[in-house]
Amino acid sequence: MRVLSRSYKPGSEGYEWISDGTGSYEIGPAEGLERGTKIILELKENAYEFTEPENIKRLIRQYSSFVPFPISVNNEAVNTVQAIWKRNKNEVSDEEYTEFYKYIANAYDAPFYRLHFSTDVPLSINALLFVPKQNFEQFGFGRVKPGVNLYCKKILIQQHSENILPEWLRFIKGVVDSEDIPLNISRETMQDSTLIKKLNKVITRRFLKFLTEKAGTDPESYNEFWNIFGNYLKEGMASDFTYKEQLAKLLRFESSKSDPGKLISLNDYIGRMKEEQKDIYFINGPTRQAIETGPYIEAFRALEYEVVYTHEPIDDFILSNLTEFEGKKLISADQAQLELPPIDNTLEIKPLDDETMNSLINWFKETLGDKVSEIKRSERLTESPAIMLNLDGMLTSSMQRAMQSVNKDLVNSGKKILEINPRHKLIQCLASLQKERPDLAKLIAEQIYDNALISSGLFVEPRIMVKRIYQLLEHVTSEN
Repeated sequence: MRVLSRSYKPGSEGYEWISDGTGSYEIGPAEGLERGTKIILELKENAYEFTEPENIKRLIRQYSSFVPFPISVNNEAVNTVQAIWKRNKNEVSDEEYTEFYKYIANAYDAPFYRLHFSTDVPLSINALLFVPKQNFEQFGFGRVKPGVNLYCKKILIQQHSENILPEWLRFIKGVVDSEDIPLNISRETMQDSTLIKKLNKVITRRFLKFLTEKAGTDPESYNEFWNIFGNYLKEGMASDFTYKEQLAKLLRFESSKSDPGKLISLNDYIGRMKEEQKDIYFINGPTRQAIETGPYIEAFRALEYEVVYTHEPIDDFILSNLTEFEGKKLISADQAQLELPPIDNTLEIKPLDDETMNSLINWFKETLGDKVSEIKRSERLTESPAIMLNLDGMLTSSMQRAMQSVNKDLVNSGKKILEINPRHKLIQCLASLQKERPDLAKLIAEQIYDNALISSGLFVEPRIMVKRIYQLLEHVTSEN
């Protein structure tokens, strides 16, 4: 490689720089040069493809598309796209933003969101970030690659940088330009660079602040964004505790006091809490209907306490690990240790007396054996005969379902407590039936246990349960 150059200053001399590419070079005077610089590359035999005009144009567009002076190949201008991220955002039109997004993201439509900002401290940054309208991971196209390119003074440093944003923001497209980054930084240096880590932190916090502002000024638009890209923010909650507080404010869920399909924030929940209520409650279920027909929200419905509805195991994981929000503990409604005020039970049926109830509980323990850790009287049920609760405050039923999907041997993993409702007709009938017809009572008790497991969404061996149901049907039909 040879570089021939002469300064524009009058009387200056020309120089020649020569290198064979192995790390050494020579510099010496050169005669007869005009003002300017000429670069001469001597290609190896296996590299002649780089003499082809289309390859030259491709390389220019990839690495030098935004340099401030024109570059031509065979009298054809190649770098025709402007570096609009360096311009004042008030001077850039919506059409220019859209065209630039289409160019940088290889897209055909306008972006969902855009964020254009500049900072001087703690780093010099010009950034233009876009949120697409589609999440291709939702459609099963596999994990998307990071979409932000890193520049220094309009020169590409790294395309699709894996270091400039955390992995859970890989859906973002755009450019980040920082004059503080050296042009010759290597990929290996980038991974360990304190400068890059600081740049990552500044841009991430700025983008999360942008989302928070959007959620406040245009909640309908943000909820639409959440439905498309919410899983990425959940991934951040589960894997990156650096931004836990900012991400927690961006979480959105349905609740018992929201209309179907309408989302609320944890701040919305706190604003509607009862005066005597201490904690934030959530419960998991495959659908809203499944949750509302189950036993877990009976007590909360009676107390008029709002309950957050979650539908995926990761939801429970992030809420359990968040532990609290704005000083309020986050507690799953399927936990045994809930501090709830007494429920004004409006059922006309009087509860079983203490002696009969204690006798029935002891019989349940003998019948079910070690299937549950404890059996006790329920003070939270108003409609259902029994409920299965978790003694492990960090392990919800949805987490156990996820564990079971990986390993079926983990059936009923975790410590369980079965609470039975002393006001329910079935429980009251069982109190006398367990003495009069012990075989039938045993079948009913085992079915109550399985029903409680099913209501919690946990795995039940279907063949054993089906056989038992047939036995119960035989008892019913034989009596008629």
